[in-house]
Amino acid sequence: MIGALQKLRQHLLTGVSYAIPFIACGGIMIAFGIAFVPMTPTGPDFSQSPVLKLVLDIGVASFAMLLPVLAGYIAYAIAGKPALVAGFVGGHLAGEVKAGFLGALLIGLIAGWIVDWLKKIPAPRYIKPIMPILVIPIVSSTIVGVLMLKVIGVPIADLMTSLADWLRTMQSGNAVVLALVLGAMIAFDMGGPINKSAFFFGAAMIKEGEYGVMGACAAAICTPPLGLGLATLLARKRWSVDEREAGLAAMTMGMIGITEGAIPFAAADPLRVIPCIMLGSMTASVIAMLGGVGDHAPHGGPIVLPVVDQRLMYVIAIVAGTLVTALATNLAKQIARKPGAQENSA
Repeated sequence: MIGALQKLRQHLLTGVSYAIPFIACGGIMIAFGIAFVPMTPTGPDFSQSPVLKLVLDIGVASFAMLLPVLAGYIAYAIAGKPALVAGFVGGHLAGEVKAGFLGALLIGLIAGWIVDWLKKIPAPRYIKPIMPILVIPIVSSTIVGVLMLKVIGVPIADLMTSLADWLRTMQSGNAVVLALVLGAMIAFDMGGPINKSAFFFGAAMIKEGEYGVMGACAAAICTPPLGLGLATLLARKRWSVDEREAGLAAMTMGMIGITEGAIPFAAADPLRVIPCIMLGSMTASVIAMLGGVGDHAPHGGPIVLPVVDQRLMYVIAIVAGTLVTALATNLAKQIARKPGAQENSA
């Protein structure tokens, strides 16, 4: 069992290692594009900044490759080059059906396992040469595509509708409970469908003249990447060189409210990282809600500070959430690496 989990972790790490440059490039270019344009109540205004808009578009293009690359190279880690096509197709479709990071991760594994199974099927001698370049990619991509479009996509879409309806019913109830739910959703899949449900709910409330929901979301959005980046600075020896570099990129993305900066860490160690970033985002969200923070722009992170009500409380919420995320993550890693930890948990 332990061996299987270690193999699974290695497959995920392979996908993450290929995805990190796309995240870093896209995030930094998006950060540069947004940082120097005026913010309006409806978001950044690029009407007078064509060069910055060009930089932003290139960054968005790089960022859009994240899901296909992540899924493709997870599949590659399992079954080699023949799995790349199915993995890339599955990752792209994960974005199309709004399955996000979790959908790409899952379909990458499924694509790899399908191709690995197809490679073991005996084939006639005259067909063997075209199996890895034609037969396996076509068959595996067809299966993966059907799974994403007809099996996985519909339930996720229904779930997102239900979540949005549920959040609307909670708005009239306990503000702290609503903030806890929003913070947890924002962090859970880091820009995926659950994150987007909470975000779009907050954005919809802006149109209704209610800015507190978006204020809570805005504070929660940036703490996962900021907290994980801070964690790599506070306990450098617990993190690899690649992870420390990813931490710096994550902090850059956190400053402009891009939760996806946390994805490399979560994909590599989801059982420890995801609960920690959820705890941090929930902390930030609750403090922002109780502090009366209101965000007039459908965006998050420190970059929207000029259009935020109760700015001091907004900063306090972000700092608190970032610290909770960093300390909780490093504590979880420390506990996991203690001698005898595995024996004690067995």
